[in-house]
Amino acid sequence: MKRNEYHVVPNDGSWKVEQGSRSLGSYDTKHRAVEEGRKVAHANEPSQLVVHTSDGKIETEYTYQNDPFPPAG
Repeated sequence: MKRNEYHVVPNDGSWKVEQGSRSLGSYDTKHRAVEEGRKVAHANEPSQLVVHTSDGKIETEYTYQNDPFPPAG
C-alpha cells in the first residue's frame, strides 16, 4: 500500500497543509498547521507529514504506521 504524503508549507504570510498540488487548509500559524496536518496524516495511515521551514527547507518528518517501503539492509 502506498504511503500518503502531506506537507506543511509557508503560504504568503500564513501556513497551509497540502497533499500534492491540493491544498487541504490554510492556517494563521505554523503550529496550528502542524496540528491539523498531523490529524489528517494520522487519519489516513500509512502516511507521512513533512514540515517545512519558512524558506521551504524540510524541518522534520512524522511517519504514521509502518513504512511500506523500508530500505534494504
